Amino acid sequence: MNHEEILKQLNAIFIDVIDDEEIRLTDDSTANDVDGWDSLTHIQLVVAVEKHFRIRFTSKEIQSWKNVGELMGNIDSKITV
Repeated sequence: MNHEEILKQLNAIFIDVIDDEEIRLTDDSTANDVDGWDSLTHIQLVVAVEKHFRIRFTSKEIQSWKNVGELMGNIDSKITV
């Protein structure tokens, strides 16, 4: 799965969880850039991403993400193994 496809699928997950059709993620997107992305929603997003991609993140990985690009890097490393 390529970078653009992961981003497209992540964007769809964010739209579903946050319930906002206007979300347009980029590699540099952070919680500050997305209305409705707070600490509770973050947990819901992580669970939805894990379920969608059939992967698991460690708490260390989750805490290390600074933006969507870093999340995508973790996803890519887990689905290409």
